[in-house]
Amino acid sequence: MKTIGANYTGNGSCMFTVWAPEKESMTLLLLDPAERQIPMQRVEWGYFCVEVTDVQPGTRYFFKPDGGKAYSDPASHFQPEGVHGPSVVVDHAAHAWQDQNWRGLPFCDLILYELHVGTFTPVGTFEAIIPRLDALMETGINALEILPVAQFPGTRNWGYDGVYLYSVQNSYGGPAGLKKLVDACHARGMAVFLDVVYNHMGPEGNYFSQFGPYFNAKYHTPWGDAINFDDEWSDGVRDYFSNNPLHWFEHYHIDGLRFDAIHAVFDMGAFHIWEQIHHEVKVLEKRLGRSLHLVAESDLNDPRVIKSPEMGGFGFDAQWLDDFHHALYVLLHKEGKERYGDFGQMEQLAKAYTDGFVISGEYAPFRKRKFGASSAGFPGDQFVVFNHNHDQIGNRVGGERLSVLIDFERQKVAAAALLLSPYVPLLFMGEEYGEDAPFYYFVDHSEETLIKAVQEGRKNEFAAFGWSDDPKDPFDKATFTDSILQWEKRTEGKHRIMLDWYRTLIELRRTEPVLQNVAKNDLRVTVLGQSGFVLNRQTADGQSHILSLFNLSDEPVSYALPAGGASSWDKILDSKDPMWLEAVASETALLPAQAEPGQPISLPPCSVTLYRTHKPVASPF
Repeated sequence: MKTIGANYTGNGSCMFTVWAPEKESMTLLLLDPAERQIPMQRVEWGYFCVEVTDVQPGTRYFFKPDGGKAYSDPASHFQPEGVHGPSVVVDHAAHAWQDQNWRGLPFCDLILYELHVGTFTPVGTFEAIIPRLDALMETGINALEILPVAQFPGTRNWGYDGVYLYSVQNSYGGPAGLKKLVDACHARGMAVFLDVVYNHMGPEGNYFSQFGPYFNAKYHTPWGDAINFDDEWSDGVRDYFSNNPLHWFEHYHIDGLRFDAIHAVFDMGAFHIWEQIHHEVKVLEKRLGRSLHLVAESDLNDPRVIKSPEMGGFGFDAQWLDDFHHALYVLLHKEGKERYGDFGQMEQLAKAYTDGFVISGEYAPFRKRKFGASSAGFPGDQFVVFNHNHDQIGNRVGGERLSVLIDFERQKVAAAALLLSPYVPLLFMGEEYGEDAPFYYFVDHSEETLIKAVQEGRKNEFAAFGWSDDPKDPFDKATFTDSILQWEKRTEGKHRIMLDWYRTLIELRRTEPVLQNVAKNDLRVTVLGQSGFVLNRQTADGQSHILSLFNLSDEPVSYALPAGGASSWDKILDSKDPMWLEAVASETALLPAQAEPGQPISLPPCSVTLYRTHKPVASPF
């Protein structure tokens, strides 16, 4: 691991290192206890270093390239005064970790929970999350996935405008706050994942070009010039990014990283940056003796993302499966077709279960070309699925969650479709109780021209979607405060019912051997026209089966239970049971508690019912 930034080693000793390959000189400007300037020594590979033996944690400092203007450390570990302020020396050994026995959780066992620190609680800090951890654990959630915390401008941001990728957001509680949260999670048996962004850096406070060629004009991204991973002087850039995962794993005891939009990272070199990160993390994994998970967000529908480098892949352990979301959402929300025109057939949802990628080499009208490749055969725990996430909600003009777009019965169906899949599920904060507060896009820049650019950019983006309403002003503080969870709702009325529904589904997933089998070869899907489908999963030995009967339509659907060797089918969950209804009808027609093989049954509208048998079923397996 190449140590960059301020590496405090104790007893007042700190090594300062910065990469600036085209600069003639570098000066360290210390501000505490009194201002002083210290020349740095140029060493190999374009780095400048100096060791100072009378520096204490909390000391503020800048770097001055070629003796000019003072700038924050690109690898700063803390920016308490924001993106324009001085960097601060951090003593990572000061935290007394209590998780010495923590070895992590198997990825296939995770129930991920995507969380935005600023809007999860009214306080909006790491430590404010801790009192809610027990409630999440009781629901069955065992892994937080925290939206980016790298230092961004102001106090309100999704995190994707982060600039200092080694620094922890000051308004969230900085390094100390994040470590307390991770420790508290591990004490409860909960893993912590962190969202990191390596495809661009935010514009405000971005002084990286004052140090070196961090950006590359050869490639264009939605945010401007690409990160320089393969051009002249790219070695130092690669060091900066490939060491960043090690920083989070080692100093903050993070269990896994989710890498934002890897398709916007360009590297034509022989040793891809993702391979480099994979290899360096595997070395650290052995040294630490615990699992370190790497998860990609990718718009490529390319199985190479999750293949090992030895097999010609990038080496990610898993990737987000957008196609699952698109295929299900369009069938649940009638307006979904306007947003995802390539989807809308029940057969596509079936393929999402059996194969993974739905668009896997076919012509995709949205892209106006053939797209993707097959992911059939890859186990379910190499994919993360979701019914919505920060992007799916926040990039709607009204910031609407699924709970606002579809009715209560369809919400239950959506939850079951997600949690009964062979994939690793991810919930967006509040989803487990049907939170209906919006989640808008918000920023807190200090530069007027940038604020106006963001406001106009959002208007133009939504105009392209054909929405007539203007989006909320991202800079308006009310846009942020309106997005804060209404946590107290989780114990009331329909929200309590939904919470119990999620808890029950997660418990089934945790305790039923059938639902723990991630091999997609042990799964079949029967399509019931365009009205519903049957998800038939079995244990690896074929001795137990669970049928999940889904009706997504507003009319009853007939289905005959599989025969061929099965004994009776026993019902284990029914979304039409009165305990799961928002309003109980005077007469509720329930499916039989026990049914014979081959028995025809009528699936109620907008419902999901689970049946189980412990005898082999000859068909369809």
